[in-house]
This record gives sequence, C-alpha cells and structure tokens, in this order.
Amino acid sequence: MSNRLPPLNPLRAFEAAARRGSVTAAARELNVTHGAVSHQIRALEESLGAVLFERGGKRLKLTSQGALLLPAVTEAFGGIAAATALMKRPATSGSLTITCVPALLSFWIVPRLNRFTEQYPDVKLSLVAANEPAQIFSRDVDVSILYGDGNWPDCWTRLWSHLRLFPIASPTLLNSRPLRSVRDLSDHMLLHGDRDGREWNTWFAAADAVDLARGQQLFTSDARLSTEAALHGQGIALGDTITAASLIARGELVVPFDLSVPANDAFYVACRQEVRAAPIVKVFIDWLFASLQEDGLPEPQTSARMLLRTRGGRTGEGYQPVSSPRTRPHDNTRKSKTRA
Repeated sequence: MSNRLPPLNPLRAFEAAARRGSVTAAARELNVTHGAVSHQIRALEESLGAVLFERGGKRLKLTSQGALLLPAVTEAFGGIAAATALMKRPATSGSLTITCVPALLSFWIVPRLNRFTEQYPDVKLSLVAANEPAQIFSRDVDVSILYGDGNWPDCWTRLWSHLRLFPIASPTLLNSRPLRSVRDLSDHMLLHGDRDGREWNTWFAAADAVDLARGQQLFTSDARLSTEAALHGQGIALGDTITAASLIARGELVVPFDLSVPANDAFYVACRQEVRAAPIVKVFIDWLFASLQEDGLPEPQTSARMLLRTRGGRTGEGYQPVSSPRTRPHDNTRKSKTRA
C-alpha cells in the first residue's frame, strides 16, 4: 500500500464541500471560485480512483467512498487547526484547564498554587478534581495529572512520582485510643481510599497481619475523602508520601507504624501530543516537576518522629510510632486506581 498522501488543497475543497453540502458554499468559505472547487474535487477523485460525490440534486451527497474518507480528513484538519492555535498562544497568558486526582489536587497542588499564579499572573487556570484517563483526549482539557500505570496510548505521558503507602491518624484519636501494636487496628475504624480494600490488604500482608480481624470499615471513592475522615478523627487511613506529607509535618496527622509499602501505581502527567507543543502547557508542566524537586519527599517515619519530638506538651506528647515486624515489605497485590 502506498503511503503517499492525496494533494492537500483538493482534500480541503472536498472537506468544505462535504460539510457545507454545496460547492458554492465551499467556494465562499475558501474564498475561491465555484469552478476552482469543482476542479479540485475532480482532481482528488482522479488521484484516489474513486467517486466521492453523487452527481445530481441540489445538495451534494457523499458516496460510500466519500463517507469513508470524510471523518479522517475532518479530524486531520481539526488537529492542524488546534495545534496552530496553540502555537500562536503566548507562553505566559491564556486559559489552561487541568484535571488532577482529588487528593493530590487538594493536599499538594492547591497549597502551592500561589507560586504558579504569582509567576504567571496572566494564565487563567481551571482545576477539575478527577482521575479519568479518557479526559486526556478531551479538547476541553489541556493537562491531566493521573494515578495509574501510565499505559495510555496515543498521548504524551511522563512519570511524575512514585509513592509509598502507610497508616495515618489524628494524634487526638491516638491519645484517646492508642495503637500499641498492629493488632490494635481491629479496634479502630479502617478508612479506605479505594472501593475494594486492596490498599489495606497490601499493607496488612507486609505487616504479617493478613488474618487480623477487621472491625468497622468505611469505604470512600478516593483518598481525599479517607484522609479528611482521618483528619477529623474518624479512624485510620492510608496516606502516601506526597499527599500526606504536609499534614504530617504540621502535626495534623501522625504515622503510628514504622512500615510503608510501595504503591503499585504512580502519579503521571499526560496530555494530547499536539497540546504538549503549546508554550503555556510547557510552562505549567515544567513548574509541576520543578515544584516536586524543590520540595522533596521526606520519609514518613522521619516526619512523624520529628513531629512527636517537637510537639512538647501538645496533644501528641508521649505517643511513639510502633515498629512493625517487617521494615522492607514487598507485595504485588493489584491495587485499585482510585487512590488520590
């Protein structure tokens, strides 16, 4: 099969005529004569060896061959137009729509957002809390920050960060109902950031406590809700090294066990290939990676211990993290992608 493309001007005339249903209307749109459009359509048909329009009648009607060609031509010209518009957009001004997994958006992006808006005051941001890979391909979305395996074909994707999972709790809750060992978790509400409990199962496997009797459990749609429930003292949630880090550093949450497990998935930045070339998109993505590098990711155990040593006579005084039987866990259980 030949890879040679048909001539582009005749393709443009064909697309306009098919969309408008009239050679005359297509000629007006393209600012050429009626005869020029007719000539280009005939040239395209000769090039392809196929009849594209049924002759006769007031309105043009596509043949089966023309109907097969039109969607591909329309999509191609639409992509070229979109990319051209993006290229003409100034690097430091314009509108940018970002979708981001809820917990990362609430606990990491939003607290740092002023850094971006102060540096680029003419960029109008729209933020959407979502973890839907299909939105990568929406023309209403510029950049998506997703939690998953990164296997999304036909788009630009880059790993942003791996993460580890570990229990987190309100210091007030733990002062009233201490956790002296992993077994004490059966007396606490377990807060799930996934719908099937795989994340907690992974952690219990690493802690040699798969057989632990489970008490009350609350299932939520994403880690933002389970983390917020932990902040309000509703139970014990699983946090991660990114979204829970600042909450631990401020003493709003503590890490009761010296055990974390690697998450099977990670955070990725993704967008359509043609959008990646836009200067305004590059500005935001570069800021996103630079911010992560500047902040760093402290180990959760270290953060908790520093917190407890410096709290003095406050709520967390006297509480110490409990060592778990295993310090370097490994588990390959597949986990739900609703985290964060």
